[in-house]
Amino acid sequence: MSEPHSHASDTEARIFVQGQPVDSYPDFAPEAARGETLRITVVGEEVLHRPCAEITEFGTPELTKLIDDMFHTMYVADGVGLAANQVDVGIRLFVFDCTDEDGNRHVGHILNPVLDELPAADRHLDEAGEGCLSVPGPHKDLARPDHAVARGVDKDGNPVVISGSGYFARCLQHETDHLNGYLYIDRLSKRDRKDALKKMESMKDEVFARRAEKAAKLAG
Repeated sequence: MSEPHSHASDTEARIFVQGQPVDSYPDFAPEAARGETLRITVVGEEVLHRPCAEITEFGTPELTKLIDDMFHTMYVADGVGLAANQVDVGIRLFVFDCTDEDGNRHVGHILNPVLDELPAADRHLDEAGEGCLSVPGPHKDLARPDHAVARGVDKDGNPVVISGSGYFARCLQHETDHLNGYLYIDRLSKRDRKDALKKMESMKDEVFARRAEKAAKLAG
C-alpha cells in the first residue's frame, strides 16, 4: 500500500511493534538494514491475481530473509505495507509500517492473516484515498470499514493479533486483499478502475525513477 498524501500527528502518539506497545523505535525497522531491494510486481502479473498459499514452515532463514527484503523494498517505494506477492512470492505474508489517524505508528509482519468479521452494528465505513505500490502512481477514494483486526502468526509461528483504526485499518484490509488475489482497484467501479489504470500509465515511469533513486540512496 502506498503512503497517504498526509496523515495526522500527535505528540502523545504511541508505537506498536507486532501489536505490542514499545517505548521507542528507529525510523526504519531494523529488518530493512539487512534487506535488499526487490522488484515490485505490477497489476496484470499473474501472481497478484490469485490467492496466495498458506505458510506451513516457520523459523526458516529463507522466511527471515524475505521479510528483511520486503521491509527494505517497502521503504524504497515509500510504502506503508507490502504483501509477498508484490515481490513475486505467492505466500500469505505482509509487512507494514503505518500510522493511524491518531498518529500511532504500527510496525511488523504477519503470516496467514485472517480478518475478523465485524458485526453489522460495529461496521462503519470510511471513504478515503487509497493507492498501491503495484498500481504505481494514482490514488482513488474507496470506502472500507474504519476498524480491522488481523489474526495470524509471526515468522516463528507465534500467534499475533494486529488491530487498527482509520488509515491503519485500511492498510490491514488492503494487504489482506493482496493475499486473496485482489487489488484495491478491483473494488472500484469500472469507470474508476479504468481511470486509475490510465493514470498509472502516465505516472509509472516517474514513480519507478523515484524508487531507483531512493534504492541507490539507501544502498549507499
